Amino acid sequence: MTSIQNIQDIIERGLANLSYHKEPVGLYNPVLYMIELGGKRLRPSLCLLSYHLYKDIVEDAILLPALGLELFHAFTLVHDDIMDGADIRRGKATLHKKWNTNRAILSGDVMCIEAYTLISQCKPIVLPHVLMLFSKTAAQVCEGQQLDIDYELCDSITHFQYYQMITLKTATLIACSAKIGALCGGAPESDARYLYDFGFALGMGFQIRDDYLDTFGDSSTFGKKIGGDILNNKKTWLLVDALEKANGDDQKELHRLLRLHDSPNEKIEGIIHLYNKWDIPQSAETEIQRFHEESIRALKQVKVEESIKEQMYQYTASLLIRKK
Repeated sequence: MTSIQNIQDIIERGLANLSYHKEPVGLYNPVLYMIELGGKRLRPSLCLLSYHLYKDIVEDAILLPALGLELFHAFTLVHDDIMDGADIRRGKATLHKKWNTNRAILSGDVMCIEAYTLISQCKPIVLPHVLMLFSKTAAQVCEGQQLDIDYELCDSITHFQYYQMITLKTATLIACSAKIGALCGGAPESDARYLYDFGFALGMGFQIRDDYLDTFGDSSTFGKKIGGDILNNKKTWLLVDALEKANGDDQKELHRLLRLHDSPNEKIEGIIHLYNKWDIPQSAETEIQRFHEESIRALKQVKVEESIKEQMYQYTASLLIRKK
């Protein structure tokens, strides 16, 4: 059985072997920089883990599509950072801060193009299905990002609207990654669907954990400034839950803090105080656990011996209880 560490080592070697030392350096140096920033490599790891439920040998026809998923994710982060005005990504300067916005946009664009090039290297027999799935997912990610932007202008949104946003922005790409690995491994259609459902539930819980860590994480391990979502009035799970629970003077105080733009420390500290007062962190943990259980139920439906799925179970748990 291939270990998670072995899979991640294969991914890192694969990314290092991608050839971006070329002209014009103004376009490709930011691509290299983004790859070298590292990260969890969640999407390619999940793709290879799904593949390994059916096949043992990693060949280019699965490795390259897996790397393409990582390149596409990197592209979304570059553009997301520009839209959020973020300064830090994984503990280092974001592309638009290190260079400038124009170069970051263009380098992000070439990452998206490269993602399609790599994903198209899967076996011809599954290529139409894989490309259709990936193209649909890529559009959904953009739709989710637009909802994220739209919701920043709203005083409040419902949990339903929040879940609609993260379904598109986060969960669909993680689900797509799991299904592409299954398709490339020759999984039956029913297993591919269950692995999509597994990845989807994992993605939902993963995003809520990300929301949680942006406020309650440790910046030295999380790789981003704590409280960035609060300062941007991003409609995270925590804020949505708080807006639903707030009442009386606390509700007035929450809305005052949300309108505060010139005292960042007061805003962050004040909203964190209200989150703790209303047990928002505990509620978020309960919701993450719910999605964890959903992901496990879907994975158990996959018609593969449980012992072969053990790495998937362990990987899922590590992502949903993570501290960074």
